[in-house]
Amino acid sequence: MKNEENPYICPSRLAGSLDNSFRRWLQNPKKILKSYIKEGMTVIDLGCGPGVFTVEIANLVHESGQVIAADLQDGMLEIVAGKLKGTELEKRVTLHKCQEKSIGLTAKADFVLAFWMVHEVPDHERLFEEFKTILKPGGKVYIIEPKVHVTHAAFEKMTAGLIKAGFEIIERPGVFFSRAILLTHKK
Repeated sequence: MKNEENPYICPSRLAGSLDNSFRRWLQNPKKILKSYIKEGMTVIDLGCGPGVFTVEIANLVHESGQVIAADLQDGMLEIVAGKLKGTELEKRVTLHKCQEKSIGLTAKADFVLAFWMVHEVPDHERLFEEFKTILKPGGKVYIIEPKVHVTHAAFEKMTAGLIKAGFEIIERPGVFFSRAILLTHKK
């Protein structure tokens, strides 16, 4: 899953293209997440990149919640750490470096956000199995994929894989320039 092996992973040197005021206006993190993330939750921001959603998630979970900002790239995690340094949000966010072929977390989450990153993972079946191990009972996974990289057919194939893995569709939210699905795991 390294950049040279997977050209779809956005390198940390291009983080500015992911984190800018125009993108936050088009894909407002608070607007996208406020219906799903509540005070006190444990949330994993999987493929957090430069922390566009991490900061808003930390605000939404308040002091009683916890955010795990997980990414494969040290450079992205360093950017997130820089944003949080010296703020009250720093106490709520744990940075986690994913392993090359797995998330590598043992923590249990109420909610997993995978924003524009599932298409970067070569083994969806393995990823979906790992989702099940990190979700608390009743937990939810919110997958949002970019239309530019993920066709409708590819998204539906991914969705079929999630259903096969035991997930149930809750909702198909509308997110600008994206394909999105909210799921829970059927026990």
